[in-house]
Amino acid sequence: MKTRVRELRTASKMTQQQLADLVHVSSRTIISIEKEQYNPSLMLAYRMALVFGVSVEYLCCLRENKEHEDENLS
Repeated sequence: MKTRVRELRTASKMTQQQLADLVHVSSRTIISIEKEQYNPSLMLAYRMALVFGVSVEYLCCLRENKEHEDENLS
């Protein structure tokens, strides 16, 4: 799943480890999310959204991901 985690993290001048510490996960989890290898749980997405001051919908590109999924289902 595509997210804006890397974009928001780098704009905030935050390291992967700093973000991981703020949301109580390992830096490997953040790396995996940024590489689209792991989908964050709803609670983790919410924690990251709070850190960046955005909605979960925006953080997780929900509209774009739904459109992509809908295309693949057609």
